[in-house]
Amino acid sequence: MGIKERHERDREAVRRAILDAARDLFVSDGYQNVSIRKIAERIEYSPAAIYGYFRSKDDIFFALAEEGFRLLGTPEGDRARLLALPPLDRVRTIFWRVYEFSRDHPEYFALMFVDRSVPRITREYERFAFVRETKAQVVQHVQECIDAGELPRSLRPMLAFRLLTMGLMGVAMMRMSDRLAPGEDADALARDVIEVTIAGLRSGTALRASAIACPLDATPAAAVSPGAPGVEERR
Repeated sequence: MGIKERHERDREAVRRAILDAARDLFVSDGYQNVSIRKIAERIEYSPAAIYGYFRSKDDIFFALAEEGFRLLGTPEGDRARLLALPPLDRVRTIFWRVYEFSRDHPEYFALMFVDRSVPRITREYERFAFVRETKAQVVQHVQECIDAGELPRSLRPMLAFRLLTMGLMGVAMMRMSDRLAPGEDADALARDVIEVTIAGLRSGTALRASAIACPLDATPAAAVSPGAPGVEERR
């Protein structure tokens, strides 16, 4: 291994140590209670050294959020298998993956979806373009269920996406916060949430909610506009 390769390897190892330490501290102490100095102390580096890798604490969060969203997506090797499934089974598989992510990567899930003090990813609009693309693909899978007659033609695919996501987020948060009853199976609850939600959607029950776009789907100007219509406060 040459000097350049060794330097790059060592630099990547330090970057990884910073991210791992920051992720653990953000989750255990809360994002707003963690400083660059605290992260530096955890890995026994100086704060100045941290700034050689990341511009700010927010920049560290965005790097972690990017990692998390990539982990949440369908692994490259599974995509062909996913696309070979019937439309409704495809949707089941995608949303089960959302729950699996919360179970297998709880630190990322907590940081991305639970801590209200983290910066909004809309500030890094271009960096998270792949998240918008992934979301659009999932909504398209729901639309294919509608086109195939598996779901009612009156159903708005974005609203179905929201209902399935919110139901699974609830199970994930109950499990992570130890709010389940003794012996209660979170995996079984998550499966039931998917099936019951799909059954409700298939029944054609009139839905009261609106399919509101989140800020990440908007243009950069609209995403940061205070009080913009159709925008959720959280993300």
